[in-house]
Amino acid sequence: MSDSPKSVAIGTRSSPLALQQAQQVKALLEGAAEGGLDFTIVPLTTTGDQLTTQRLTEAGGKGLFTKELDVALDDGRIDIAVHSLKDVPTELPPGQSLVAFMKREDPREGFVSHKYNSFEDMPEGAVLGTASIRREAQSRLVRPDLEIVTFRGNVQTRLKKLAAGEADATYLAMAGLSRLDMTDKARPIPLEDMLPAPCQGIVAISADTSRISAELANALSAINNTSSQRAAAAERGFLAALDGSCRTPIAAHMFVEDGMVRFVGEVTHPSGTAVWEKTVYASVQSDLEELAAIGRTAAESLLEEAGAAFPQIAPAPGPE
Repeated sequence: MSDSPKSVAIGTRSSPLALQQAQQVKALLEGAAEGGLDFTIVPLTTTGDQLTTQRLTEAGGKGLFTKELDVALDDGRIDIAVHSLKDVPTELPPGQSLVAFMKREDPREGFVSHKYNSFEDMPEGAVLGTASIRREAQSRLVRPDLEIVTFRGNVQTRLKKLAAGEADATYLAMAGLSRLDMTDKARPIPLEDMLPAPCQGIVAISADTSRISAELANALSAINNTSSQRAAAAERGFLAALDGSCRTPIAAHMFVEDGMVRFVGEVTHPSGTAVWEKTVYASVQSDLEELAAIGRTAAESLLEEAGAAFPQIAPAPGPE
């Protein structure tokens, strides 16, 4: 009988940031497993990674960043998958679930430009590059005078495009820059000025719990960050109630302050001509189900207020 450690395959996207996140998860799991498991990283190229010019909205939405990982989990090529949680649809494939959440990195957006010190410094008609309809809508709301061009690719690709003069400025998530040790490339934007995507800054792990060993389940439990898990419950609750995808400019963040939970959810009209925002308060003692309900409550209230003025987020019609 062999005493060699059991092998665990960690699936990840193949971008530099995704690989860095997977390495961090691997190190945490190795510490938790104390040598009882042998972890290897399996990089996979997703459909979303192959899109360098097309918007996700035109190609199928955020599930494009998880599809290949989902399939690899189903067919057993990998045992767990590491995701940037903001890219994960609210409905996972049958049998799969989110089994661990990493400590949240800086959730703020970062303003990146070789020409201007801040978004406010950009002159009329300056070119802003982004492929996110949320970032585009939020920017148009404040600066309708800017020219906005589609700007896709991983962190390094977008920085190269910026250096080549394809735009005067762009946005990058501070969380990703922090994990890549590149925070000097951007100037953080206060959350009060630009609310981020739901779950921005959170890395999560998915798995088919019926297939993972007790040893792996214990290691995953040991590295789980409950603060991130709680924030994800509220923010994904909001997203799910809005049927959120990359086709809707949705932003949300759960704050914990003064012994209270303050949840802020926001939807901006794609044209940047209107914005709806809801804030819900709750006890810091709220459990995961209650936090998800907080997100849903904010979404339902927002939907009621927006009504027909915003058909993009209107609930899908019921059965005939």
